[in-house]
Amino acid sequence: MLPPGDTLAHILAHHLETAPDRGAVVLMGRSSETHLTVRQLLDGAGVYADQYKASGVRPGEVVVDLLPPGAPLLFAFLGGVLMGAVPCVLPFPTEKLDPVRYRENLTALIQVTHPAAMVAEPALASELREALPHDPAMKAILGCSDDWKEGSGAQVPDLWEGLMRGPQDLALLQHSSGTTGLQKGVALSHTSILSQLAAYLPALRLSDEDVVVSWLPLYHDMGLIAGFLLPLLAGVKLILMSPFEWARAPWMLMQAVSRHRGTLVWLPNFAYNFCAERIPDRALKGIDLSSWRAVINCSEPMYASSHQMFSNRFIPYGIKPEALTTCYAMAENVFAVTQGPIEGRVTIDRVASESLQRRGLAEPEAGGSQRVVEVVSAGPPLPNCAVQVVGEEGQIVGERQVGELALRSDCMLSGYYNRADATQSALRDGWFLTGDLGYVADGQVYITGRKKDLMIVGGKNIYPQDIEQLIGSVPGVYPGRAVVFGIADQELGTEQVVAIAEIDPRHPRGEAALGLDIRRSVSTGSEITLRHVKIVDERWLVKTSSGKLARSANREKFLTEQGRTRIGSESE
Repeated sequence: MLPPGDTLAHILAHHLETAPDRGAVVLMGRSSETHLTVRQLLDGAGVYADQYKASGVRPGEVVVDLLPPGAPLLFAFLGGVLMGAVPCVLPFPTEKLDPVRYRENLTALIQVTHPAAMVAEPALASELREALPHDPAMKAILGCSDDWKEGSGAQVPDLWEGLMRGPQDLALLQHSSGTTGLQKGVALSHTSILSQLAAYLPALRLSDEDVVVSWLPLYHDMGLIAGFLLPLLAGVKLILMSPFEWARAPWMLMQAVSRHRGTLVWLPNFAYNFCAERIPDRALKGIDLSSWRAVINCSEPMYASSHQMFSNRFIPYGIKPEALTTCYAMAENVFAVTQGPIEGRVTIDRVASESLQRRGLAEPEAGGSQRVVEVVSAGPPLPNCAVQVVGEEGQIVGERQVGELALRSDCMLSGYYNRADATQSALRDGWFLTGDLGYVADGQVYITGRKKDLMIVGGKNIYPQDIEQLIGSVPGVYPGRAVVFGIADQELGTEQVVAIAEIDPRHPRGEAALGLDIRRSVSTGSEITLRHVKIVDERWLVKTSSGKLARSANREKFLTEQGRTRIGSESE
């Protein structure tokens, strides 16, 4: 379905030549919509390309976009593509991001990436010029003005310097989300991106009739690739909204699907719970979700209970249970590694908890009174992707044995930008070590957690997301706002498990009672006892730039408040 072309600029030129007036993007707000045709989108991009060139930016140099969601961000990103630069989108500073940490991350990125230009709103651009350290590679920190939004006439593709770039040249950088470490940029070539789409579009059964709906931020691979570049390059309609507006009014997603007959949406797991619990009935009046053929769970641990909650809530509005599917993705592979069934039921693997924890073996349940863990399949690997499971000594392990997932494909990263050390440690004989733990069964991939987050308690492997799910089921805990981590206890010679949970203001109750309920849920639903439970209010928990709870940062914050490096008492 992709038009011919070896680079992103060639495909954009094809769309401009063959269908300049086709509707490309609808920017949907709570009270208005902005419709952009292919020509209008590239007109705006051309204005930014001219600004970059006037500032001395050359093809192959990095341009950083620090803009809020909206048309200027799309123009700025695509302007880099048209003039052959290497664009990358970073989180726009908001009140939820600590300003000191944000500036530290930005400084670290500049020291590693050495961008040639940055684009921001005028006030932020002025501040950055004063606050950021001087870098000889930096030619301009540009302030986006209203004059840029309208464009200055059709751009002539023959003048695009991006058409002179080769397939193996870098097309863009994706930066790992997190509270630290923004300097770890995933460098992706044009070939990698187009190879990803060539394999992924058939797996989605994409057609000209599809309509992608997205509220995902463009600084995250799910938002940038699935929620922007995929529909743009494939030539299907995109309905795009601000993640900030969606968070305040999640029913906007349902309204967009109903109004524009949306067919494809990618969501992180927490959004399933958020939508099911936070959208009131009155906001769904007249909503028709029958056009929705794939709601793709991606980006974080996937829970069968979240699927069930979402399905139960929205079946009355036309959604089909088989529309809920899954995907395993990462920026280092451009995006998708696997894809679950389209218009078919996702496989739920019920495995014995004790075997999983003690032996790292996903044994199917055998009945009786044993505890069972439900693991959601991420689907089989894409045709151009190979996945193998690696043990602690680097050996390939057998089916249903948990280990680190390793990936090899023709759309992997070129490397971590200006980080040869990080690239070398992540690659082994052409295989990328993902840092994710999981297993393979009957050709399908199952994710059990992150290697760095695994806790070992009394000789048992404990996956924090399993405990977090138990905590999240307790009335009074804000959905999706529980984080669990381990802390070494030298006296006991093992790890102690700490849980931090945000109280839900809709369920007023005492912190002590809620803490007891959390302990009871975990002790009856697992083989561990929580050593320490902390109940917090809104804004305590630290999140990554993509909105996930950051276990390491929350652990650090907890220990700092405790004034020690291990837990010595039960009280809180």
